[in-house]
Amino acid sequence: MGSLSDISWGILGVGNVCEVKSAPAMQIIPHSRIEAVMRRDAAKAEDYAKRHGINKWYLDADQLINDPKVNAIYIATPPKYHLELTVKAATAGKLVYVEKPMARTFAECEQMIVACEENDVPLFVAYYRRALPHFLRIKELLDQGEIGSVRTVHINLKQSLSMDLLAHTDSNWRVIPEISGGGYFFDLASHQLDLLDFFFGPIQKASGYATNQAGRYEAEDMVVGSFAFENGILGSGNWCFTTATGSETDETQIIGSKGEIHFATFGKGEFQIKREGKDWERESYELPAHIQEPLIASIISELRGKGKCYSTGISGSRANWVMDEITKSKN
Repeated sequence: MGSLSDISWGILGVGNVCEVKSAPAMQIIPHSRIEAVMRRDAAKAEDYAKRHGINKWYLDADQLINDPKVNAIYIATPPKYHLELTVKAATAGKLVYVEKPMARTFAECEQMIVACEENDVPLFVAYYRRALPHFLRIKELLDQGEIGSVRTVHINLKQSLSMDLLAHTDSNWRVIPEISGGGYFFDLASHQLDLLDFFFGPIQKASGYATNQAGRYEAEDMVVGSFAFENGILGSGNWCFTTATGSETDETQIIGSKGEIHFATFGKGEFQIKREGKDWERESYELPAHIQEPLIASIISELRGKGKCYSTGISGSRANWVMDEITKSKN
């Protein structure tokens, strides 16, 4: 696919993520607009379109994909449908932007990559943290050697069971493996693992253990893992989604030979850095109102031949590979 002058989006699955995080950005970035949206519930599809100033809505994915005025497909459905819809979009010659995790398994990701390559269309994944200002700053500090040579990385994510989840476990697709690929580990750790890939490059080895300890839903609720990057950095992770409220934690530690950096993956636009011989320092950055806007802007820039997006099907698939490796052992 050659360069495009303007990008006309068709969105499949206009649910919660499209209210603020992603789709509105497509309406305000220059050379980008939403042509049509699709949802299987007619009333909700029409309501979304009218509230967001979109003139066209569909109930059928094929109709939207084959709309001649649409040249870009944003797949905002649960992961179960990512492979099928990506193949259909690629076959129709439409570029693809797909929500994370990229698919339920690495094998599905590979099929998506092949479909897009065979039809010469780009494939991007919504790992938008790669484009947020505080994470770009962390990468800059790492590349400049501000904490020396990175030795190890530790992810610690703990969340409690919400009352809403307990009341709707049968309808919460994030904890239904057939739809999501796994539980909250697949939903949230995918962001963390992709971000580390952005900082340090690919992970080449990974292993771990996953279990359903609390038994409140079908998917795993606790995961521990270890991994090794191609560049020699070692890492570990501990994820639990059934802790006490007072035990909730979101912290990633990057330990170097001359300091360390700590940050929350899902928090504010800030982090802490400690350089050797100095006190802790905090850096804070304002996050965009539409959190995916910087990444989507980079996609628009690449499609117009003006820049580069660093969240592709190739990079996005690597997070799935690591998650598959870590969760191989389940009880």
